[in-house]
Order: sequence, then C-alpha cells, then structure tokens
Amino acid sequence: MPLDLALLSRKLKAYREQFEASFEQVAAATGIPADRLAELESGGQKPTGDEILIIADYYKCDYNYFLSGDEPAVFEQTEELYRTHGDQFSPEDRWAVQEFLYLCECEQFLWQAFERSPSSSFSFRKTGGHYKRQGADAAEALRRFKNYQANQVVSDVFQDLRSIGFHVFRRRLGNSKISGLCVRHPQAGNCLLINYDEDMFRQRFTAAHEGGHAILDDDQSVIVSYEGAHDRREVRANAFASGYLVPRETLALLPNDLPWTPETVTEWGIRFGVNPEPLLFALKDIGRVSEQQVEELRRVRIPPNKKNDPELSNSLSANTSRRVREMLERGLSAPYVNLCFDAYDADDQRIVSAARLAEMLLADPGQVADIAALYGRVLRHEL
Repeated sequence: MPLDLALLSRKLKAYREQFEASFEQVAAATGIPADRLAELESGGQKPTGDEILIIADYYKCDYNYFLSGDEPAVFEQTEELYRTHGDQFSPEDRWAVQEFLYLCECEQFLWQAFERSPSSSFSFRKTGGHYKRQGADAAEALRRFKNYQANQVVSDVFQDLRSIGFHVFRRRLGNSKISGLCVRHPQAGNCLLINYDEDMFRQRFTAAHEGGHAILDDDQSVIVSYEGAHDRREVRANAFASGYLVPRETLALLPNDLPWTPETVTEWGIRFGVNPEPLLFALKDIGRVSEQQVEELRRVRIPPNKKNDPELSNSLSANTSRRVREMLERGLSAPYVNLCFDAYDADDQRIVSAARLAEMLLADPGQVADIAALYGRVLRHEL
C-alpha cells in the first residue's frame, strides 16, 4: 500500500503540536533539518525509512503509526488528555507522560516475551450506587485476593498493583497539583503514573488511588488526579486507597482506649505507611476520633527519614542512593530495569539488541554499562 502523504503530514503535525515543539526544537533533537521537517509536514515530500525511524524514536512511539492508515487509540487518549487538561501540562510534563506510556509499552512487550504477564484472576464488579461504598468494597476484595490478614499492612503497594497486571511507574512532574494519572492503554492495559515529586507516603496513597481508578472506572480511558479534587470518582478512588492501606478491620483491633496524640498518630502513620490525614479520616469513619481531633491532628508531620521507599534500599551508599533516585524520577524502577537487562542477557533468545536496551532505559548506549553496575548487573554480552 502506498504511503498516504496527506495522512502522514497530519500525524507529524499533530504530534509536534501535542508537545508544543517547534521545527527547530525537533531538528535539534533529531538531526533532521527544520526545513526538511516542514516539507514532510506539508505533505509534499516522501520521507526516507531512516527519517521515519528517527522521528518515531524522538516521539517515543511505534514507527508503524506513521506508516499505517490507522489512528492508534493511545494517541487519541493523549489527545483527549491534553484537550481536557492541557493547561495543566507543561511541555516538559507532556514529554514525561509520553515516556511513561513508552515504558508501559516496553514492559508489556517484555512481560509477554518472557511469558511473565501477570495472569491475575482478580476482578471486581460494582454494585449499588454508593461510590464510597464501592471503593471500600473493592479494597476489601483486593486485600482478600492478596491474602492479607486483618492485622497485616501493605508493605509495597507498587508491587501489589503490578502483580495484578497494572503498569506502575513513578515520574517527577513539574505540576505538583497533579498526583497521578490512570491511562487505559490499548496494548499495555492499565497504566498508572505517580508523581515522584510527592513525599513517599503520599506516593503510596496516590498509587492505591490510581489503582482504584483502574479497577472501578473501567469506562474511562484517561483520568487525571488532582490534589484536593472531590468529585464522585475521586471520592471513590480515595475510599479504595484508604480501605486498602488503612483497613477498618485492622483499626478495629487497636485498643479502644488508645489516646490519639501527635505521637500516636506519627507511630501508626509510620506503621501503615500513610500520612496523618488519611489515617485520621479512617479513624473518624469508625468512631475512634472526633471531627475536632481530626482538625487538631491532621497537620502532624511525620519525619521524612521515617518514610521508607520500598524500591530504595536503606543499605545503599549515599552516592548510589542519589543515582537510584534519579532513575526513579524518570520512571525507571528496579523491577523494570532488571527486566530490561534480563531480556538483553537471555542466552537463548536475545530478546532485545544493545540499541533497543538503551532505548528502553531512556539512555544513550554509552550509559548502559553504568546503569548495569548501579543495579548489580553483569552484562553477558558486549554492547
């Protein structure tokens, strides 16, 4: 089938405008001259194969998108995202979201290549019209599915969500008002982005919150969660996060005469891995604290050094810890990085090439060896 130059030009223009990039910016990043890019976007020139590959790599999308006559749903989703919430996303944050979706696609590809796709049988069917109750019921159902006991708290919510097939990535966003995103990717499925700019306990709650959206808002392709939002869907997702991380059955085991002071709020916030506010709201729901106590204690601050990151070992040196944090800021968690290296090191398959490995790690080829050393990997093949 001949290449439809008019359709290609529309796609090139749509992508460039979605990221608010000029011809000069694209040219500087790709090495394709600005006037050549303008010619391709005008529909008057046929691109070379290399140009298509370079442009697709720049936009972190499948090159077939530009060659086919189909409009992929994932682009339609990001169009919807920026059409509805565009004023909240800077050009830098738009690139962050695009790289996040790219990582989700890569992870899904690797899960399937290794036949590691979580084949979870977890499902939840909403009943009734009470949104908050639906959220609480879904949290209880997932805790049962994960075999949590009444007195057991969640240690790694990120891994819990990955284990039921969700792609979970943390990425620093410039807009601190955005807590997270839930995107229903046409190939990868449920993709959750947590703003790494938040403190660790807030990230845990946001991850559970976005997981609630993925489980309960199956009619939505894209959801953006803003700090302090209170529509019904957000209330339901909050109820899910609270019920999953601070289950009422666990709170019911606490002594009735336990005094709720700044010290006890701090102690139990650390145990549950949540900030005081969700803990106090959960306690209020079961009648353990009053509205006045909530107002008095909600501003208690838990020391940052008590908020351990399950994906950042305390045994790391200061320099290594800093470098791992820099990786996490870009969405590169240890499970994902190790999966990428597993694919490259596989003796019998060689699932990805050296160039593809670097792309999956959002790195230059020369940086891959340093990343391998950072995660204790020994490359079995020469780069």
